[in-house]
Amino acid sequence: MIQASLFSRLLSANPFFAGLSPEGLESIAQICQQRRLPQRQVLFLKGDAGDGLYAIRRGQIRIGTTDDAGQHMTMSLLGSGDVFGEIALLDGRPRTADAVAIEETEMFFVPRREFLHLLGREPTIAIQLIELLCDRLRNMSERMEEGAFLPAATRLARRLVTLVTDYGAEIHVSQDELAALTGVSRETVNRQLQQWKRVGLLSLGRSRVMIHDVDGVRRLAKVEMA
Repeated sequence: MIQASLFSRLLSANPFFAGLSPEGLESIAQICQQRRLPQRQVLFLKGDAGDGLYAIRRGQIRIGTTDDAGQHMTMSLLGSGDVFGEIALLDGRPRTADAVAIEETEMFFVPRREFLHLLGREPTIAIQLIELLCDRLRNMSERMEEGAFLPAATRLARRLVTLVTDYGAEIHVSQDELAALTGVSRETVNRQLQQWKRVGLLSLGRSRVMIHDVDGVRRLAKVEMA
């Protein structure tokens, strides 16, 4: 188990916890637990007890679900610095999706019971949790608007821009996952990626997309340059 001082430094670098007082960070660090998952290891499944919040130190987690026919749907891909499980942290109800490590992943875990005690002592934590939930709702609203008004190619380009921003030019993601993230069929994703490959925007590997022209993908996504 790593020391609380190291946990505190990790927390201070995370957008969710940034701005908390040193005392607040230290209080959270004292209740954090270190977790390590090998590649493809299940962290939790839909319906499991919602016992706390996770924050990724290193690695990648796929959040998704499986329907009655066994079809997998990826809801989001999370990487270093991302926080998840905040809904279960608040209401304690069963998990609403599965979480699986795409690669070897290190994270820290905040147990729900101890965290709720902290909210009474550190109201800033509660405020930042509300802000995080609002960001998630805003993102869902934007995704719904995209699905209603934007063509599939633009939506796919936007997903790639988001993934490049989070994980760099080499994206470890399958075409099935891209299809679920974009809200289109795998065939549509494959056809579009092959077109972009032919013009040199990207190359493809097994569950991997390498972006060679990030600005070109941004133009297709109609996203302003940073």
